[in-house]
Amino acid sequence: MRLDKFLKVSRLIKRRTVANEACDAGRVLVNGNVAKASAQVKKGDVLELQFGTKTVKAEILDIRETTKKDEAAEMFRYL
Repeated sequence: MRLDKFLKVSRLIKRRTVANEACDAGRVLVNGNVAKASAQVKKGDVLELQFGTKTVKAEILDIRETTKKDEAAEMFRYL
């Protein structure tokens, strides 16, 4: 699955356009490397999102095309 789509479906970032902008600005890392929005992600990958001074690390546990709001948190776990 594309990185920008995963960020939106998992609700780590609310909108896909915002996910694209974060990737373009180099604020999203996959397994320690800066990633483009089109990068493919899979189970076990570690995402690192930088929001200003705050950094969020999460491991991908599941990949789904769509999900309900209350099930979105099951797609990843914070590290």
